[in-house]
Amino acid sequence: MRIINQQQIKAVIALTGPKRYSHFIKFVADTEEVWGLYRDGWALAATNDENKLVLPVWPAKEYAAICKKNHWSDYEPRSIYLSDFMESILPDLESQGILPCIFYLPTDKGVVPELKLLLKDLQEELDKY
Repeated sequence: MRIINQQQIKAVIALTGPKRYSHFIKFVADTEEVWGLYRDGWALAATNDENKLVLPVWPAKEYAAICKKNHWSDYEPRSIYLSDFMESILPDLESQGILPCIFYLPTDKGVVPELKLLLKDLQEELDKY
């Protein structure tokens, strides 16, 4: 597990949503883990425009911990093996009508890609290894 310092965190969260998405793809392909917030189930959020539920995920524990505020203050960052995320969690989300949300932040609702695009981007990055 990589330790991410405050300077790196500030630099990454200052990126635009699409650049954070690209960072997420590369980072999780390298570490083979995704992070979410968990307490008796995964933390969910709603999109602004369509009021659909999303599962916020991050590339590292430190980014997930930033969102441990307000209604998620009792949640803890928990890792998910990338293979489990791709093969089990994403199909489960799709069957429930829940979308993945990449890099949700207190100041930004993150990027909500189509599930097939997320899987394609992850697989293409993994194929480079």
